[in-house]
Parts: sequence; C-alpha cells; structure tokens
Amino acid sequence: MSTFIDARTSQNASYGNSIAIPILVINTPQLFGQIGLVTTGITTNPRVLLSGTVSLQLPLALVGITVTVVRGTLPTDPVVYSATSTFSLSVLAPQVISFSADDFNPPITSQLTYTAFVSSNLLGSVRVGPESFDGILVSD
Repeated sequence: MSTFIDARTSQNASYGNSIAIPILVINTPQLFGQIGLVTTGITTNPRVLLSGTVSLQLPLALVGITVTVVRGTLPTDPVVYSATSTFSLSVLAPQVISFSADDFNPPITSQLTYTAFVSSNLLGSVRVGPESFDGILVSD
C-alpha cells in the first residue's frame, strides 16, 4: 500500500482568457508551473505523479506546441515528460493541452522540484489560461 508524502499545486491562471502572455521567441521554453515536494517520510519506491493544463490561443497557421516537465528548475535539467501537439491551420478557439506524467524512483533530496514549460515553433501563440501544474509524492 502506498503512503502519501506530499502534494503541491502551481496555479498560474484559474480560468480561460484570464491571462495574455505571448510566446515571443520560438522554440524557447516558458515556465508555466513549478512545485517543490517535501520528501520527509519516504520509505521505499518513491513515485511522483504529475499532471497539468496549459491553454493557448494559436495563430492561423500550422503550429507545434511542446510541453516539457523537468526534475529541477531549468529547461536543461532531467526531462521527466515531453510531448508536442501539432494544430492545423483552421484552429480558431484557444487550445487546452492537458498531460499526465510520472517520475519513478527519483533521487531523494530534502525537496524534489519539478518545473513545467511550454514552447511554440511559431510566433503569435499566446498563453491565455487556464494554467495549472500538480504533483503528488507517494512511497511504499
């Protein structure tokens, strides 16, 4: 049976169209969520369950949006999850991208930090909300 250790949420924008943050440099990660999980009480087999949502208004062009989650604070830290969604030329409404990821047996320090980034391969993409990033740490 798993034991709950810690849970955190990074809520940048709680509802749709509550922000307007343009992606100004193509293929450059922008932070949209960060959490730190306290590891006190871990026994064996730690697991971090991660999930999140980011929403973007896209330009009227073929565009690729990448969501990346790292263990750490920098885009160059170890990648836990990464996926690219490609949207067609006809997308008019904001696009909601949701994800779920896991980090099994991470190296244990006093705190595990996870950071979620979003990037676009085309200028004109705008983060509009909602944006949320969650993590739960459990162990056996």
